[in-house]
Amino acid sequence: MLKRVLIANRGEIALRILRACRELGIDTVAVYSQADAEALHVQLAGQAVCIGPARAADSYLNQTALLTVAVATGCDGVHPGYGFLSENADFADACAAAGLTFIGPSGDTIRKAGSKSAARDIMRAAGVPVTPGSDGPVSSVEDALAAAETVGYPVLLKASAGGGGRGIRRCDRAEDLPSAYAEAKAEAKACFGDDEMYLEKLVLGPRHIEFQVLADRYGNVIHLGDRDCSVQRRNQKLIEEAPAWCLTPELRKKMGEAAVRAARAVNYEGAGTVEFLLDGDLEHFYFMEMNTRIQVEHGVTELVTGVDLVRQQLRIASGLPLDLKQEDIHLSGHAIECRINAEDPARNFQPCPGHVEFLHFPGGTGVRVDSCLYNGCQLSPYYDSMAAKILSHAPTRMETIRKMRRCLEEFALEGFPTNAELSYQILYHPDFILGKCTTAFLDAHLSELLEFNRQLNESEAEE
Repeated sequence: MLKRVLIANRGEIALRILRACRELGIDTVAVYSQADAEALHVQLAGQAVCIGPARAADSYLNQTALLTVAVATGCDGVHPGYGFLSENADFADACAAAGLTFIGPSGDTIRKAGSKSAARDIMRAAGVPVTPGSDGPVSSVEDALAAAETVGYPVLLKASAGGGGRGIRRCDRAEDLPSAYAEAKAEAKACFGDDEMYLEKLVLGPRHIEFQVLADRYGNVIHLGDRDCSVQRRNQKLIEEAPAWCLTPELRKKMGEAAVRAARAVNYEGAGTVEFLLDGDLEHFYFMEMNTRIQVEHGVTELVTGVDLVRQQLRIASGLPLDLKQEDIHLSGHAIECRINAEDPARNFQPCPGHVEFLHFPGGTGVRVDSCLYNGCQLSPYYDSMAAKILSHAPTRMETIRKMRRCLEEFALEGFPTNAELSYQILYHPDFILGKCTTAFLDAHLSELLEFNRQLNESEAEE
């Protein structure tokens, strides 16, 4: 096993990695920016080193600083978590060059899977269905217009190096495409340092279904079932559940096999996710992208499979073969995750982090909370606004929904607004209860959800 791991991240994922390392007897070295000096991962790590000012570009994205700390503190591994440098091929290569084990796939694999346009070609060759779109990147507005004419509107312009809903624009007609192309390229350049774009047909009313995969360096690849991540806004997930309620056993098997082929096609190693769009007919699915790092929503898969995914990452990175076979994976019950973000849905989801004046998390059987918050801490404005992930697990989906409602009723955070009330309203919506949510759900119902929430708050204030 690895002996000492640098955790090149912050927040709840840094805590998640730290805890897994501690259970395996692996020493940890945390890094932090000046804004995170009092962060929980800093307080709990075996050793912690400040790597720069608050801005991510000067700290958590500073490859030189991270590698210097890793070498100076005697680390033999680097875990990038999610976000920041987790899917940066150059960073993976730099770790290897410094004699450090990057806990994830190789730089070559990240490049293959990370370029969305290149990944489409690889998947097509591997027999994985892909959404109709451009053959490779579109290098000009003229190329994009030609590709859109071929596949038909509406279309999506997407950043090849994208993720987290960034660098994406929808176009319903040709006259809107030039401005959308310029906007998407500019956002992609600002967010990823790479403005390469590709174009694909927009699948209307789809479900966002993803499969968790594990792969070692010896050619063993398995999947751990699926997650439904269709409840999202601005292409960013809000509520996730496992398994996907809409899949038949036959379709689940077919999609799982496609996910394994996708992982093999890029010589994947580690714990990654293959994401698909499932058409409105619930029969046809298309490869969307592959995330080569641990996902925010990995916890729902852990709850229904009993598999510790971060532990598996550490084992695989240590050179051990998978200790699981496909036949060992059985899905038990149902799990739901609500992302609690420091944002105000009534003000166009404006981020509003601040000082935590009072905090109480829910508990009980089948409840899990992943968070870096504690009473009196500060949720920094410099980074992602996610405050916590609340997860529930029960034998049936309806029991899990009821348990999550109870969890959100118990959850209390004073100091700044969150989206918890919106999530609570969604859990009562008929479409969610019946498992009918598509990626268009929140756009279609947001105004009614917010209005109901406003009326409820006014009624409670009068009482």
